[in-house]
Amino acid sequence: MRIRAAGIAVVSVVMLTMAGPAVAAGNKSGRFDQPFSGYAPKSTLLRDATPAKAGLDPAPIDAALAQVEGWTKPNGTVKPLYAGAVTLLGHDGKVVTREATGMAVKYADGNGTELPADQQIPMRTDTIFDMASVSKLFTSIVVLQLVEKNKVALDAPIAQYVPEFAENGKESITVRQALTHTTGLPSWLPLWSARPDPASRLQMALTAKPSSTPGSTYLYSDLNLISLGEVAHRVSGKTLDKLVADGITKPLQMRDTGYNPDPKKKQRIAATEYQTAPARGMVWGSVHDENAWSLDGVAGHAGVFSTADDLAVLAQAFLNGGSYRQARILKESSVTAMITNFNQAFPGNDHGLGFELNQRWYMSGLSGPRTAGHTGYTGTSLVIDFDSRSFAILLSNRVHPSRNWGSNNPARRAVAQGLALSLGVGPRHGKDAWFSGTTDASTTTLDARVAVPAAGAKLAFDLFVDTEDTDLLYLESSADGTTWTKVPFTVRDRGTVIDHDGTISGSGDRHWHQVSAELPGGDQTVRWRYTSDPLYQGRGVYVDGVKISAGHRVLFDGERTPESFTASGWRLSRR
Repeated sequence: MRIRAAGIAVVSVVMLTMAGPAVAAGNKSGRFDQPFSGYAPKSTLLRDATPAKAGLDPAPIDAALAQVEGWTKPNGTVKPLYAGAVTLLGHDGKVVTREATGMAVKYADGNGTELPADQQIPMRTDTIFDMASVSKLFTSIVVLQLVEKNKVALDAPIAQYVPEFAENGKESITVRQALTHTTGLPSWLPLWSARPDPASRLQMALTAKPSSTPGSTYLYSDLNLISLGEVAHRVSGKTLDKLVADGITKPLQMRDTGYNPDPKKKQRIAATEYQTAPARGMVWGSVHDENAWSLDGVAGHAGVFSTADDLAVLAQAFLNGGSYRQARILKESSVTAMITNFNQAFPGNDHGLGFELNQRWYMSGLSGPRTAGHTGYTGTSLVIDFDSRSFAILLSNRVHPSRNWGSNNPARRAVAQGLALSLGVGPRHGKDAWFSGTTDASTTTLDARVAVPAAGAKLAFDLFVDTEDTDLLYLESSADGTTWTKVPFTVRDRGTVIDHDGTISGSGDRHWHQVSAELPGGDQTVRWRYTSDPLYQGRGVYVDGVKISAGHRVLFDGERTPESFTASGWRLSRR
């Protein structure tokens, strides 16, 4: 691929333009190809609506919900992904989906022995879940709040606030490195079994030895957020649960969110795992994570319980730039820092000051440079897409009754993809455009037969591409329909000109591009071939306005004669 500039400089880094007007000209709700800029108006409040009334296509959402429900049931010898789940989807200030399926409490032991029917508890839309590592977002918010108050500096050593952290060569590790998981600390230590009490367990976490040179690699680590939770405690004089309550859940009126939930709410809490080491039996109503449990249920890496609706309020607060109702929990600049990629040195591990960014493995078609989220080991996930002002929440009890029953990543992707596909990509010409589909491990083709004079012809079309980097669109030609040759093409995008060798993939900009190519003389078939690998999908590929011309003579006009195409897997789409 070769990049040329036409009138402007070429910028190789996608910039996060969060400042400026809240809505860019031409943005439309319900459109994937017309991304918003900035933040939503701070007055935006959540209200219930149907997908259709929010400008979304209900069909992909319904299909995703059907998948989520299906995964609560065994498939032959394959165990269900989870006992139950709650799905909540939001777009442009509207909650468009809120659905519960399966059971919050179903099993009596780790072998999957089912409780008597009258002792099982169905999942409800207000079921309270152990958020596991989604808790790290709450700790990150607390740290950024202290930064705003000038009590903590992002590039100050953690040891400045917690002196014992300096042990084992960690004296220079900074707060920023802990927020972006670049400290080099090991991902996990068995605090609960290695030490006899909370104080010594915390000491073990704080004095841990790095497993790699700080700043040299990305390694997701619970110890990073445990350490930051202690920074917040030392600086403020308040425990982490108090800081989260005072700075986040009370101002946002997240009434079911916090650590160590009230036993009176137990019938609304989803059970997690049957544990034998430690010998806790069925964990229900207390934190699943063994280390957080051994730290009395309050830790920087885990311990928060919440509901889908409470998380929706938090998501909308981020989309609003840090405020909801009359409460501001963060400045806009802090939200921007939380969703700006500071890990450009570690491709594929995009991370802001708290949020994971652009992770297709669970964000699927919503993924992009301005898509932030986090997952939790118990089966929880939150995805916030700032470009479409949307969010996808999936809460499941996938470790009930055993963590060994598998991952709920397929459900995470299905929910995010359902929301992404519900957002329209409007045709550039006429009433529809050709859409590649978004099926894993597949090949789809769109063919156009044309007789090109000896002097050659010019092919022009509009192209929308949002794919995983390894899912490729090929432009090809063939004289015999058997032997295919890649056709190099040029993509023009708002002053930038990029030459391609006949293939293209990737995502991030979410808008249409103009493409041109030169065709040799002779009767031939021009083909758009989209190939996807076994895992992960983007929003797909769209082709529109196909025209092949020789001088002033039009040889093929896809808008006038769409029936001239031969499509296998591609379809005409109006959105």
